[in-house]
Amino acid sequence: MANGTWDYVLGTDKLGRDYLSRLLYGARISLFIGFSAALISGVIGTIMGLLAGYFGGKTDALISYLITTRLAMPVVMVALASASLIGGSLKVVIILLGCLLWDRFAVVVRAAVQQIRDAEYVASAQALGCSTLRILASEILPNLVGALIVVATLEMAHAILLESALSFLGVGVQPPIPSWGLMIAEGKPYMFFSPWVIAIPGVALMVLVLGINLVGDGLRDLILPDGRN
Repeated sequence: MANGTWDYVLGTDKLGRDYLSRLLYGARISLFIGFSAALISGVIGTIMGLLAGYFGGKTDALISYLITTRLAMPVVMVALASASLIGGSLKVVIILLGCLLWDRFAVVVRAAVQQIRDAEYVASAQALGCSTLRILASEILPNLVGALIVVATLEMAHAILLESALSFLGVGVQPPIPSWGLMIAEGKPYMFFSPWVIAIPGVALMVLVLGINLVGDGLRDLILPDGRN
């Protein structure tokens, strides 16, 4: 490990690689994973929420049971066990997180659809003989965009934290890809001699997640002024 110089502001890691470059590239990895996982979970959760809220009955009961089951499972433990069995990689982490973080989307969409499924414009579309798919896609889904953006922002931050935890434990993003969680894990042997090797990616992770959460809160107050509760 080398301390900072004019050429390498944050120093180098144990292999002589520029720490600042790895930190900046790690931000790209974290944002990519967070966005991709939020997109996948958003698609899954939105579809399930639309079906549950629009059809009700047994469909709603089944999907509500799936949501409850998912909420009962600790995400970190399930992700850790699954990644350990499948093997860690960038694609595996994205798909795994995308399949685990859909519940909040489903809950929000289901509640919103139940409120608007009896609206006049929905009844008019049904009277005109529009198909269920068209009603969901053109009459109901556009009214959910604001709520979906807010939930996606929050789930993006959640996915970034989970990815960092998995990478820190060695079952997430694998070397030589510079994930912040992996950088913290690699710096553990040097934390007493060069504490900056774990402090810098740790602070960067905290700032990124805090920033995304603040953006999500701001969007919520802007788009859903009555949805704070």
